Amino acid sequence: MSVSGIGGRASGIQDIMALRQQIMERSQLLQQVKAPEATQGAQGPQAGSGPAGSFTESLKGALDNVNASQQKASAISEAYEKGEVVDVAKVMLARQEAGVAFEATLQVRNKLLSAYQDIMRMGV
Repeated sequence: MSVSGIGGRASGIQDIMALRQQIMERSQLLQQVKAPEATQGAQGPQAGSGPAGSFTESLKGALDNVNASQQKASAISEAYEKGEVVDVAKVMLARQEAGVAFEATLQVRNKLLSAYQDIMRMGV
């Protein structure tokens, strides 16, 4: 009885490790798919009118990407709750991606706010 329990644990660990490997492979695929899009997006704003225009376009593009990521995660989560999506890893990956994107956006906002406050404190 205890031997089958040990075998069951090993099998469970192997299943978890296989699932982890699948998630990592999908994450790498997503990064490879997004890499060409990121380089195209970085080239587009540089052709804008001046540094302020390119910064504004870059910021707007980044916020649009975060919003799209959150909407995608919400849609996939809702589909999973309805029973339409079977792959839990896909749901969790989308939610994690949206969460990381949101956290990164918050960090950028905090840095911008800190820089603005530093500039406002400067004596002229």
